[in-house]
Amino acid sequence: MGHRRPRPEHLGRKLRQIRLAFGLSQDLIRTRLGFPHIHPGRISEYETGTRVPPPDILLAYADLAGVHVEDLINDKLHLPEKLPGNVHHGVLPRNT
Repeated sequence: MGHRRPRPEHLGRKLRQIRLAFGLSQDLIRTRLGFPHIHPGRISEYETGTRVPPPDILLAYADLAGVHVEDLINDKLHLPEKLPGNVHHGVLPRNT
């Protein structure tokens, strides 16, 4: 039997903050992140902390927000007040 990994306490709030900063619904953020095939309810599970997104989805959220993945998963770090930040991972095309 394995041990459960601790979940970041503020991750869901941060993911919701990112979605709202871009004025996206839970349905639209799936496409914006590049994952239109995931069930819309999954976004709700991520935002409520019921589920932790896999690394590829966390990276897409971080890229959209212009932050490091560590900013999302480290409860001691906060997202910048203005999103997107200035970090670009190259996962998503930038709107210029």
